[in-house]
Amino acid sequence: MITEVEPIQRTLPRQFRDVASERLHTNSRIFAYTRLDIIPVAAALLHCAYFFGMFYLFPRVPLWVMLILGFIYSVSISWNINGISHNFIHNPYFRSPLLNRLFSILESITVGFSQVFYECIHMQHHKGNADRPDESGETVDWISIYKHGHDGEAESALSYTFLSFFREDPKTVYRELKRKNNSEAFWGVTELTLFVGNFIALGILNWHYICFLVPFWYFGHSLSYLNGYYRHYGGNPDEPMAWGVSSYEKLYNWIWFFNGYHAEHHFRPKVHWTRMVALREQILEQQRLAGVRVIKPPHALGFLDPDLPKRRGSTYAPARSPEVSP
Repeated sequence: MITEVEPIQRTLPRQFRDVASERLHTNSRIFAYTRLDIIPVAAALLHCAYFFGMFYLFPRVPLWVMLILGFIYSVSISWNINGISHNFIHNPYFRSPLLNRLFSILESITVGFSQVFYECIHMQHHKGNADRPDESGETVDWISIYKHGHDGEAESALSYTFLSFFREDPKTVYRELKRKNNSEAFWGVTELTLFVGNFIALGILNWHYICFLVPFWYFGHSLSYLNGYYRHYGGNPDEPMAWGVSSYEKLYNWIWFFNGYHAEHHFRPKVHWTRMVALREQILEQQRLAGVRVIKPPHALGFLDPDLPKRRGSTYAPARSPEVSP
């Protein structure tokens, strides 16, 4: 994949380019880093159209069709959050602050949660990197898979997937946003108001539809937590290179904007999604030495991995892959 990088980087042999420190540049007047960001932006617009398209189709197609569309919407919530929305947090797509703000609002309405609030939660996740609870039982990472576990072990995938949605604390997120930036706190509340207002409006127009939509909306956010669980289960919270767990399944990474390169992402969060393969090639030997865990299926299907480590009753030993295959 061709990207636009610093001129000095272009003159160096590929093996000597420092992917972790490079910053993409483009002469586009619209995009901040590369014109390739038009792909996730277009995907987000299509996702929004799909969301409102379901409302249009609800009274016009059989229930069995709507059930299929609803399930696809659930999967697409996780796809958007972990691909489009996630990459937007680390490398906002547009040069214009206005366009970035409008895109943030679009994402909030489409997935049914404030993008600003999500950014705050996600950056806290990077501060803690799925850390284990301290002596008082607290974790830096609000959504750590170890937060509600026992004896330094991750909680079960089932409880993490279906209970994490109800553990979200908007008040804590708001206080953190307000502490950092009053403007961002305002926009976070605005996005929450817009998405809730949109749901209310849809409910007023057709209350049967909102009763149909809400379970799929909840399930979609649960699938996002399932994805997050296996991006860290079996990783090593004490080893920066191995904080995350990676999956290199090609179709998954093409569709989910290289979300599978999660060990690489946690090691260097600012690396653009188009450069994840190059980053991995550069740090492959260090990953082997650190014991980075790699699973074969996409993260949401991590429970199908043939080498999935067992949860123990009292002690935790980080799982290590015998090698990180090219």
